[in-house]
Amino acid sequence: MERVIGIDLGTTNSCVAVIDVDGVPQVIPNRGGYKTTPSIVAITEGGRRLVGHIAKRQSITNAENTVYTVKRLIGRKWDSDPVRSVCGTVSFTVEEGPHEDVRIKLRDAYYSVQEISAMILQEMKLVAEEFFPGEVLNRAVITVPAYFNDAQRQATKDAGQIAGLDVIRIINEPTAAALAYGYGKSMNKVIAVFDLGGGTFDVSILEISEGGVFKVIATAGDTFLGGEDFDHRIMDWLIDGFKVEHGVDLRADRMALQRLRDAAEKVKCELSSVSEADVNLPFIISHGPDNTSLHLQKPVDRETVEKLCIDLIERCRELCRSTLKDAHLTASQIDEVVLVGGMTRMPAVQKACAEVFVREPSKGVHPDEVVAIGAAIQGKALLDEQEDLILLDVTPHALGLLTAGNHFDELIGQNTTVPTSATKTFTTSRDNQTAVKILVMQRESDENQLLGEFLLTGLRSATKGQIEIEVTFSIDSDGIVSVFAKDCETGLEQSIQVTSSSGLTAEEVSQMMASAEEYMIERKGSDELEGVRQNAEKLSADIEKLFPQVEALVASSDFGREALGKAREVLANTKEAIEKSDLALIKEHSEALSRTLKMFKGVVSRPT
Repeated sequence: MERVIGIDLGTTNSCVAVIDVDGVPQVIPNRGGYKTTPSIVAITEGGRRLVGHIAKRQSITNAENTVYTVKRLIGRKWDSDPVRSVCGTVSFTVEEGPHEDVRIKLRDAYYSVQEISAMILQEMKLVAEEFFPGEVLNRAVITVPAYFNDAQRQATKDAGQIAGLDVIRIINEPTAAALAYGYGKSMNKVIAVFDLGGGTFDVSILEISEGGVFKVIATAGDTFLGGEDFDHRIMDWLIDGFKVEHGVDLRADRMALQRLRDAAEKVKCELSSVSEADVNLPFIISHGPDNTSLHLQKPVDRETVEKLCIDLIERCRELCRSTLKDAHLTASQIDEVVLVGGMTRMPAVQKACAEVFVREPSKGVHPDEVVAIGAAIQGKALLDEQEDLILLDVTPHALGLLTAGNHFDELIGQNTTVPTSATKTFTTSRDNQTAVKILVMQRESDENQLLGEFLLTGLRSATKGQIEIEVTFSIDSDGIVSVFAKDCETGLEQSIQVTSSSGLTAEEVSQMMASAEEYMIERKGSDELEGVRQNAEKLSADIEKLFPQVEALVASSDFGREALGKAREVLANTKEAIEKSDLALIKEHSEALSRTLKMFKGVVSRPT
């Protein structure tokens, strides 16, 4: 069966997994042996793209051209509060795009958020393909926070498309975690998934039944609450203390800001296992007429960080309480609480979770890997008819129309099982009305967000009575919304698949896909060249190491001298081919090197 990769596209780190031939979920390590890859993209001075650990390692010296936390921007409009918040804390340049969207400047080029996300997805695809040489892995299930709205889901699908992936399903992160938790087990449980990652928070309550049925009862979340916010609290505390001590605001220096960011994340992680840690940043900035170097050295204890972040933890508590209420359950009716996301390692977070659900949370799944595993499980289930797994997810937001008087008329309620559809009949409000504008709205918390709009035109002119318009909303398994409207009497129809109102045009997506494909061809060519080059250099080094021994043994004969001359010629030709980066020639000379090395080994191992 064709493999489907499961990708957890995270704010801080991303992860890719598959189900192996024995049906066992497997997280795929990258070249460095790490099972997660930083969701970081950079462009070097020479125009080279870096993704993952290599991008993170150079982030301090190339802060202005290194992008992180991009998931917090995906599917958002330029004038939104979260975008303004991100702009004030990152070291790279964020500007308004042509569709009221967000664009990121790297060197002399501007990239959409979907493009940057696609670069990360491409890297995860490459990680998987390197693990399975010779296989092309195009089909994928990608995860998103459960509380992502339609625009954010659609933008994630666009990113997958740009990356050259056939995204067969978008799945909610806590639901994926639940799949991984219950996969292959026979159980009847109600579980809560507490998912606090780098940028987002979700809590979902699910019912797992024998026979592999996973039913989401209720979900809630905050797409702007996560480890990034905890890091910012520590950063602000360090910056404010430094300003009091030295009179210098480190926020004005991008390199200093990036060093502080890394230090805040590091100390936060350390304080999950120890009660006190040190921040030590020598030469953080030069100041004054004589450019005096200033240093930032400060001890940080766990209690201080918990006080700095107390309101963030309380927001998690409140969302847990509201989800229990929406599910019509009490904490005592929850059988297990599953922790997901790196921030759940923080003792204060674990304590808050335990207090809300009145039980110690389970630590039976890997918080950084479980979501990708769940995505891979869902991918296998979608292709394998024999897979005994049924997933019933819900829509996190209510959907409806904006009617006369700016009234939100709900058609599909929050926490309705998807896929689903609902139909309602409306009437025109004016005589001689020949067109109706359908405004598709989504209710998030207490606010209404416009998802899309379309016109039903050519209506018959009615001077007496009103025209009845039947409107149908449908949500597919990816959470993508479609709306269909028709004149009940004439049957005149119009429909729309709702896409992000701040998203990309079809032409832009096509252009970005072509650019991404070119990069993949170039990247794979570069990777092949590098592999062949390294092999040739190793063969050359092994020959040169044996050369003195072989020369001592055979140089006295004409045949030996001729063989040594050919060996020197092969080494020289190989060196020249490597300098020219000529892949075909390096391959050709590598074959000659292999024959020479075999001959040299035969000579030195021959009995005297």
